[in-house]
Amino acid sequence: MAPKPSTGGPSTATAGKRNAAPSSANGSVSARSDASRQRRAKLHSARHIPAQPADAALKDGELDLQAFVAAHEFEIRSLEQSMATSQAVSSSRAFQQVPRGLRRRTASHNPKRVPRRLRNKARKEMDEDNTPTVESRKRKPRTTRARIRAEAAKRLGILAARKRKRLLGRAKSAHDEGKPPPSEVEAEAEHLFKRQLKPKVRRNQLNEPPKAPARFRKRQINKTWLPTHKWHAKRARMTEPKKPLWRFAIPLTPTEKIYRPTHRAQGERGTMVWDTSYMSTIALYGSPSGLEKTLKSVGILEESCWNDKGRKWRMGLTAWSGYLSRERDGNTRIMCPATAIWNPEPVASGNAANTGQEKRQIYLRINPAAFLEVFTELVRLSKMKGSGVYVEDLRFEIGSIELTGPASTETLLSTLTAYATDNKSKNRHAGIFESLKGLTNPASLPANSILGFSIQDPRLRHPPQKMQVCDDPDAENRLLELLAHWPTEEQLEPYGLFDRTSRFQATCLPSQKSINKRRGAMAPGLLLNPAQIDPPVPIVLIASRSPTSTQAQGTWTLLMPWKCILPLWYSIVHCPLVSGMNPRFGGLNETMQVAFERGLPWFPADFVGTDSGARWELDQRQQRQQAYDRRPKSKRTEWSTLDLGAGRKGEVGDGLTCDFELLFGLPAPIKTTKSTEPELVQADQSDDEDAMDIDQRESTSKTSAEPPSLKLLNFVPRVRFEQMMASPESPPTLPPNSVMNVRITLLSRGAVTTCARIYRLPQAPVPTPTASNAEVPATMPPPDDATTTLPHDLRAQWLSKMPRGSGASNKRARGAARPTDMESRKRLLAQELTAPPPAYPPPAPNQVDIGGHPLVPDARDLVGFVTSGSYCLRDGKAAAMGSLAVEKVVADVKANRREGRLCIVRNAGENVGWIARWEAI
Repeated sequence: MAPKPSTGGPSTATAGKRNAAPSSANGSVSARSDASRQRRAKLHSARHIPAQPADAALKDGELDLQAFVAAHEFEIRSLEQSMATSQAVSSSRAFQQVPRGLRRRTASHNPKRVPRRLRNKARKEMDEDNTPTVESRKRKPRTTRARIRAEAAKRLGILAARKRKRLLGRAKSAHDEGKPPPSEVEAEAEHLFKRQLKPKVRRNQLNEPPKAPARFRKRQINKTWLPTHKWHAKRARMTEPKKPLWRFAIPLTPTEKIYRPTHRAQGERGTMVWDTSYMSTIALYGSPSGLEKTLKSVGILEESCWNDKGRKWRMGLTAWSGYLSRERDGNTRIMCPATAIWNPEPVASGNAANTGQEKRQIYLRINPAAFLEVFTELVRLSKMKGSGVYVEDLRFEIGSIELTGPASTETLLSTLTAYATDNKSKNRHAGIFESLKGLTNPASLPANSILGFSIQDPRLRHPPQKMQVCDDPDAENRLLELLAHWPTEEQLEPYGLFDRTSRFQATCLPSQKSINKRRGAMAPGLLLNPAQIDPPVPIVLIASRSPTSTQAQGTWTLLMPWKCILPLWYSIVHCPLVSGMNPRFGGLNETMQVAFERGLPWFPADFVGTDSGARWELDQRQQRQQAYDRRPKSKRTEWSTLDLGAGRKGEVGDGLTCDFELLFGLPAPIKTTKSTEPELVQADQSDDEDAMDIDQRESTSKTSAEPPSLKLLNFVPRVRFEQMMASPESPPTLPPNSVMNVRITLLSRGAVTTCARIYRLPQAPVPTPTASNAEVPATMPPPDDATTTLPHDLRAQWLSKMPRGSGASNKRARGAARPTDMESRKRLLAQELTAPPPAYPPPAPNQVDIGGHPLVPDARDLVGFVTSGSYCLRDGKAAAMGSLAVEKVVADVKANRREGRLCIVRNAGENVGWIARWEAI
């Protein structure tokens, strides 16, 4: 319906509205309200239809036909103009109709940065407004490199056009002769050609990365792309091209704001997904006795693994998670956390089990930061006489995807379809997986449960459909009964992912063009069924849970062939969830964030007592130093002028590092400008790489520059620390320079950052150490008054900072607090007013406290450092992960288990500390 015409003339109706200035009683209006009124006036003027009065068609009281026609012509033109103007004012541009998460600052200059359905509208708007268009193909190259690329792309386009023309000619001639089109023949030939490229079996040798296409080969000389690299490169911040991480180009974080959405998706609603194909997989093959001996040599020594309790693990129904270790200089040194998966035994035929000739397989999944160390140790053990075990590197043959969040199971059920044909039925584990509909937390499953089956090519059912909400009241009871019994032992078969032939056949997927052709030959709405050329894709699903909390969300780890990751990734990120959103992808920073919010240490950053953690800490030191040097001098923290109170000046150690060298009296490392982190040794693309032996790699890694002092630290797991606390032995037997991971919880307000100092509660008043004291770092200058001491009641002051209800020690500390009733407070005030002045001068500033905060303890009470600290959205306050010196806290905990776990955390460069409690993890 058109707006109602007005009776005013064409000139006064429009001018009156546009020239009417907003006014107020005071004569002054804010700029925001003025702009709002102008927009409303513009909108009203655009929707206002001017018209002439009725007497305009009369002349001397009689109807004038010419004037009547002119009046109606004016009204019709006004109506058309008003309709066009109103539509232009009320409508939004094409770039404003894009979701906020997909908007880009440069989108308004490039129509290709909007969805395809809006590109024509965007081009039309840009032509009407004469907006300059920015398109990379039409823009003149500005550099020599860009010009060479443009010329190469032009030549490739010409060659592709010639090839297309030649194929069309061949197809036309084949059609005239009644032969099959060459596209199908070429597809089959390509399929057979792929089958001939079967990877070699490399025993006790490093694997080669996949050969990149010619156009991307130069970009992967010093690194390897993940299967989803091109997808991530457009949507995430990647590692620097010349500074890869672990020889991989890894996505760090999405380009959009993701911190709070990650917190909500991983714990409240939705799901988070990561491409973790950079995780290394090592395979061990051999006899059961040889594998058991090798696994015990690398740290899998728990009795629960080799007795009746570990039967399900040895059967391949559950996964083992723990720490791998090796012997060095008579001490057991932790290498890294790992996950071990057995391949189920095949059904025995005859007396094969009694002959002792059966072979078993096991996969070890570790972080790439410790791959070379673990692989070298396993190869050394396999070469020992009588081991009967050989090692295989499967880094570029098996990829992985991790999902977490309430909708993680829903995402997998929507994208994974069990492989079933007329000749082959579904696997038992596939049926169990399909029965998990309605599961919102993978932690509800038995710990580290494993499901192994084969799925269809995800492209056959792309895009995935939204799962229907089940209203059956008995469905929840059936799900609870399934979780209680968990019948995975029935009809157990070996996992196809352990079979080399199955993995290779899964990579021979048909082209997307052939799938589109098959889909086009079917009626709309029908789903493609797997044909003979569609191989089954073997997968292994691992449902893990957080060891710190039973209420935290679990995690699904999906293992599948490397080249099958990308087709499934497209289906996962486009999967519509019941909650109305799609899964969110994350990078390395989001992995750290999720681990931090769940109170878990992240390898290698929080494992300073390992070789990989030492290299990570050294690299972080250099990055912090470079950022510190880039700041102007007025913005830098002057460590030598820091006032810690009681005459103490200067920061304890280096403020930019977790200075464990100071804590244990180790030699300080030499600061260098270049990164001394040894590159992860992996197979390069040179021809003489195959001839290199693993022993030469080990010798090369030993001669590389590494932090000699940090490598002397030894990591102590929580299990061993609890055993020491339970044993009456004193002092406990510990390796030198032992550290352990702790989770720090602030008991009151405060903030914690990385490299913060962790102190234990002061034991007794001692003189402030001077520069001559060996425990004071050389960077701390001696105080002006060497005889100054800390307050005698410093321990009581810190205990009084604990919130109410935090224990009996806090009640004793508050026993001598000031009275709260009015009469007692009046008497106390009168005594203070009538008391004579002291005979000695008042104490100097920062001698008793600092701004009402108790003084931090001395350097001799330093027990550790914070390796990861920030604000925790889950707790609603600051939290931290740290490393403590075990020798300095064992005695305090044994003396008093409650107060022995209290600590004081002080950020580097600050003189105020915060009371906290630590817990071993």
